[in-house]
Amino acid sequence: MRIHILGICGTFMAGIARIAIDAGHTVTGSDLNVYPPMSDQLESLGVQLLNVYDPTTIPRDVDQVIVGNVISRGNPAMEAILDEKIPFISGPQWLSERILKDRWVLAVSGTHGKTTTTSMLAWILEHAGLNPGFLVGGVPENFGISARLGKSPFFVIEADEYDSAFFDKRSKFIHYHPKTLILNNLEFDHADIFPDLAAIQQQFHYLIRTVPGNGQIIQKENDMPLQQTIAKGCWTPIVTFGSNAADWQATLRKADGSHFVVSHDGHEIGEVVWSLTGTHNVNNALAAIAAAHHAGVSPEIALSALPLFKNVKRRLEIRGQKNNTTVYDDFAHHPTAIETTLAGLRAKVGDARIIAVLELGSYTMRSGVHNDTLPGALKAADLVFCQRPVGDSGGLEESLQKCSQSVVVLNHVDELVDQISKTAKPGDHILVMSNSSFGGIHEKLLGRLSK
Repeated sequence: MRIHILGICGTFMAGIARIAIDAGHTVTGSDLNVYPPMSDQLESLGVQLLNVYDPTTIPRDVDQVIVGNVISRGNPAMEAILDEKIPFISGPQWLSERILKDRWVLAVSGTHGKTTTTSMLAWILEHAGLNPGFLVGGVPENFGISARLGKSPFFVIEADEYDSAFFDKRSKFIHYHPKTLILNNLEFDHADIFPDLAAIQQQFHYLIRTVPGNGQIIQKENDMPLQQTIAKGCWTPIVTFGSNAADWQATLRKADGSHFVVSHDGHEIGEVVWSLTGTHNVNNALAAIAAAHHAGVSPEIALSALPLFKNVKRRLEIRGQKNNTTVYDDFAHHPTAIETTLAGLRAKVGDARIIAVLELGSYTMRSGVHNDTLPGALKAADLVFCQRPVGDSGGLEESLQKCSQSVVVLNHVDELVDQISKTAKPGDHILVMSNSSFGGIHEKLLGRLSK
């Protein structure tokens, strides 16, 4: 089958492209946001990438167009598809119909930690020799690719609550029909498509309805929005993780989360010493261990996999060190993610100075929904730099001024690079947090710091 993908450079759609190629299809695609790491992955596969949405770029012999959720009515390519009655489908529905229908799907959902936990679970199954298929919203370092078809019944997927396409407003995860479902946590996010937390909870309730009675739901203990969602109705056995009363528990041996002991049903199983930090990653590990256990992997094998786990790109990833100053890249763009990332780095570096650099590009952040919690989320940083959001009407800048530490808000990346490089000292840790390429700020900073 010849497939063309609109919006191919999104992490999800690039994964669809790779799986389609693994399945024997011919793939082309177009996008307006072509940048690494997904552009690199697609080019390595020989996919023809077109940096334009033009009707003439759709192959005349195309069998089906997979439409990403960045595409809307009015897009020239999409209008031509509709006018010419070219078959089209959303990415999640294509995946469901072509790949997942005969697989044991292990889905990882929640507001935070989906990408890391999905990567961790896929790696545990790989370490156990199960050769799973997977689709991750990033590039797991253990695999070097964001997705693959796999050669076993198991398929691990990051289960996103965002909508499927402009013509299918259901959450992506509704299409996946998991047998094993992780519910990591639940907060309000995606204010561009959800009016409130209750609307998100409703989508999660629909997801829970799709899990069979012989499946398993792995739920974060003491997460009130999740508990409220489960109370709407659940027909699947539940195991819990995270708290002292949970089925799966962790006891920290080091405060930064780099060494911990795992217990199941009150019995100590073993310990993990690994490169990751933060209690959020310890909880991610518990969820992954529990999900792998449901798929038949012993906890002992799972524990042996974790010290070999390498985190996903853009999750507290060290981009470089110059003059004893370290520059990190992290995908955090929600107050909870910002807080946990900073807390993990603080536990790792002790009293060393942390400079937080923010690009608050998501609609949710720019709308001002999280203004009250953002200053507190930044408390572990010593200095804060932020790019002024374009069209900020939500009072973000005023919110940032309530921070207890010094905050500098500037218009352009080059201005940020100039001011940060003048401020940075040997021994500093510069943590860049953004959900985009942020204008290549990491390389620019490292270049200036080297001088």
